[in-house]
Amino acid sequence: MAALARSAATLRIVGDSLISDDVTRALGTAPSESQAKGQELRRKDGSIRIAKFGMWRLHASETAPADLDAQVREILATLTSDLSIWSALSAKFDIDLFCGWFMEQGNEGLSILPETLHALGARDIKLALDVYAPVDD
Repeated sequence: MAALARSAATLRIVGDSLISDDVTRALGTAPSESQAKGQELRRKDGSIRIAKFGMWRLHASETAPADLDAQVREILATLTSDLSIWSALSAKFDIDLFCGWFMEQGNEGLSILPETLHALGARDIKLALDVYAPVDD
């Protein structure tokens, strides 16, 4: 099996009552992007949409070939390791690590270290995956 070609990963914290500054203070790092429920957001085409929920996002560097272990280490290294803070956040908000996995061939894969899975689980972070098949020209 060939290594998965590329991976993008983002920690997402989502909730109607989410206030980005509060999450930033709790975790100790500013987000890559954030939004508040009801906020006007400009799309790439210039149109405006209204945010239906609050969200705090922290992006990891894209890796090629895919290396989810490195992406999780990169994200968590900047955030608090205090599990009581993570527990309080997960009681109020939905938290996940959203990953886009991009294939170049029909059979690619990757392994995730037990330490990575433990680090996510200890913080109540769900692993959300989108797998993108290779595109035929």
